[in-house]
Amino acid sequence: MTTDHDSDSAYSAYIATLPRVLSGAAVLLRDELGRLLVVEPNYRDGWALPGGTVESDGGETPREAARRETLEEIGLDVEPGRLLAVDWVRGPLRPPIVAYVYDGGVLGPERLDAISLQEDELLSWRLIGRDDIPEYLLGSLGLRITAALEALESGSGAVELVDGLLVR
Repeated sequence: MTTDHDSDSAYSAYIATLPRVLSGAAVLLRDELGRLLVVEPNYRDGWALPGGTVESDGGETPREAARRETLEEIGLDVEPGRLLAVDWVRGPLRPPIVAYVYDGGVLGPERLDAISLQEDELLSWRLIGRDDIPEYLLGSLGLRITAALEALESGSGAVELVDGLLVR
């Protein structure tokens, strides 16, 4: 006789054998001149958008993670707008990452002045122009943000990317 407990155990054992994927979410914030807000992490090279890991084990969604991480990292509570890009990012020594990028809107001077960095993880923040993306946002991250900006400017739906490149 099979019990619910046996069936739950079998299902849990099956789930444990499945591949894993990590996920992250960020917001694309701009100033009134269209410059992007980027942050400088202290734990890796290059810069990033405000955002971070989706705590999916606790039931957090990518949209919730983008909001939580932005509040934690720069001290601003930003309601993420529309989804701009989803990127499947392969990498060595880790499972793939699914990266979500949301429109964070335009920040006026008073909101920019209110930024308070999470000093445990971040060294600084700055505003960069579109031409500066390759210098600050390295590799597939720069490609992802450029694609997200293009989706934002065109008014199209979210774009699907693999390693920062548009899937056609």
